[in-house]
Amino acid sequence: MSLYQHFRPEEKVFIDQVLDWKMAVEDSYAPKLTDFLDPREQHILSAVLGKGIGWELFGGGPGNERKRALIFPEYFVPEPEDFQIALLEFAVPKFSSLTHRDVLGAIMGSGVKRSKIGDIIVAADRVQFFAAKELASYFTFHLDKVGNTGVNVAEIPLEKAMPPRETWKESSVVSSSLRLDAVLSASVNLARQKVQQMIRQGLVKVNWKQTEDCDYPLREGDVISVRGFGRIKILGSAKTKKEKWRLLIGKQK
Repeated sequence: MSLYQHFRPEEKVFIDQVLDWKMAVEDSYAPKLTDFLDPREQHILSAVLGKGIGWELFGGGPGNERKRALIFPEYFVPEPEDFQIALLEFAVPKFSSLTHRDVLGAIMGSGVKRSKIGDIIVAADRVQFFAAKELASYFTFHLDKVGNTGVNVAEIPLEKAMPPRETWKESSVVSSSLRLDAVLSASVNLARQKVQQMIRQGLVKVNWKQTEDCDYPLREGDVISVRGFGRIKILGSAKTKKEKWRLLIGKQK
């Protein structure tokens, strides 16, 4: 059975990249460090590499969502510093209010690729974000504004990382099918036509990738991100007697 049969067609490019990383480690007998991977990419990497080679994931702190992968030969014993992750922090002035979107927008606006950035943690008085180590000095010298707020970025030890601030609320919904528009309509309680408009406008992501396909077929474990509505994860699914789908979903704001 082909490895690709277990995944979606659009994931073939990343699967091939993982296979290339594995071959490079086996040929050079030296470790390979990747950029930050989203949870779906981490799942694919885990499935593709299996147990035939050493590998570990680390995002800079416990519970982090985005992580770098280190692929290595048998002799290698990885240490946290091998993942080359920096933790950056800046204070949020009183009477200022910053969102995750504000921070990510400022970072991306500086020309840095998303793959070089890990989790972003926003608290009332400060913001922390993880980045590839080689970019630490760039952010401390050049990131001086987020939205309309002036900031002073400093690198701090990984041990001072704040825990991720995310909670999921489970609920059950009934959908006519596993199409993206149908599941989303049932999950956010909006008319299907309205949901289709949001999808076509690029406001929806599935497994961290934007899709404008209303027919996109969903599976258990898929994560849907909807601008303005947070995230929805399909935790379980079962057919009803009327040939509809009863879904256990988790909602995250």
